[in-house]
Amino acid sequence: MPGEASSPGIMLLAYHLPNRLLGLSIQNLSLMSRTAMSLQSFGSTIRRRFLESEALRGFGLLSPTLLAMVFGLAMPLLILFTLSFWLQDYVDFIKTFSWKNYSDFFAKPIYGMILIKSIKISGVVTLATVLLAYPMAYFIAFRVQKNKLVWLILITVPFWTSYLLRVFAWKVMLGYNGVVNSGLKSIGLISEPLEFLLYNPFAVTITLAHAWAAFAILPIYVSLEKIDRSLLEAARDLGENAFMSFVRVTLPLSMPGVIAASLLVFIPTVGDYVTPSLVGGPSGIMIGNIIQSMFGKAFNWPLGAAISVMSMLTVTAMICLFLWGTHRFRRKIA
Repeated sequence: MPGEASSPGIMLLAYHLPNRLLGLSIQNLSLMSRTAMSLQSFGSTIRRRFLESEALRGFGLLSPTLLAMVFGLAMPLLILFTLSFWLQDYVDFIKTFSWKNYSDFFAKPIYGMILIKSIKISGVVTLATVLLAYPMAYFIAFRVQKNKLVWLILITVPFWTSYLLRVFAWKVMLGYNGVVNSGLKSIGLISEPLEFLLYNPFAVTITLAHAWAAFAILPIYVSLEKIDRSLLEAARDLGENAFMSFVRVTLPLSMPGVIAASLLVFIPTVGDYVTPSLVGGPSGIMIGNIIQSMFGKAFNWPLGAAISVMSMLTVTAMICLFLWGTHRFRRKIA
C-alpha cells in the first residue's frame, strides 16, 4: 500500500535529517569561527600598524580637530561661497547662478578702495605690533633669568578683560576731553584739545596694535627661547659684535616666530569691524564694516558674501606674497 511503501522513506529521512542538519550547523559554526578569527586578525593588524606608524597615530590624534575644522570652518566657507552666486529679492533668495554680485563689487570703486585701505591699516598695525612685541619678547627670552612665566602672565593680564572694554578704554583716552588731551593741557604743551586723535585711521591703528600685542609677543618669545645660546657664543668667538650676532644669528632663527606673529595680527585685523565702528569714524571704516552692513541694515547677503570672498582672496594673495618675501629675506641674511 502507499502508506506502507512510504514508511521506509520517511524513516530513512528521519534518520538522515538530524545528521544533515548537524553537519550544516558544524559547517556554519566553522565558517563563523573562521570569519571571527579573520576579523580578529585584521583588527590586530590594524592595531599593530596604528601603533607602529607615527603618521597614523598623528592622524588619529588630529582627526577630531580635522572634523571640527571641516564642519566649523570649511562648511561655512562653502555656504558663503555658494551664497555669493545667488541673488536676493527682499527676503527671498533667488537660487540661480549669477555673477551679478561680483560685477557689482568691481563696478563700484568704493568697495575696492575700502578693501585696499583695510589692507594698508592692517599692514601698519602688523608692523607696529611686531616692532613693539619683539623687544619685549627678546627681553624675556634673553635677559630674564627667573620667573619667565610670571612675566608672560603679567603681559597677558590686560588681555583678560573684554575686547570691547579695551576698545572703549582707548576711546576714552583719545577723546576730545580724554586722558591724552587732558594730560597735555595740564602740562602746558597744548592750549586746545587735539582733534586728530580719535575717529580716524590713526585711532584704529593704535587700538588694534594694543589689542593684538599679546598675540605677537608669545610666538616671537617661543622662537627666541628655542635658539641655542652656543650659536651666539660661537658668533662672538668669531669676532662678531652684538649687533652683527643679532642680525646673522638671532634674527634669522627667530623669523618663524615673527612670521607667525605677523599672520596672527594681519589676518584678523583686516576683517575687524568693532574697532573701526567705535574709534574709526567715517574716515576709519574698514571692509569688515561694509560686510557687516550688508548682512545687517542693507540686508543684501549675497553681495556681502561676494565681498567676503573677494576679501579672503585678496588676503590670501597678500599672505603668499609676504611668505615669499620673508623666504627671500631669510635666504639673503642667512
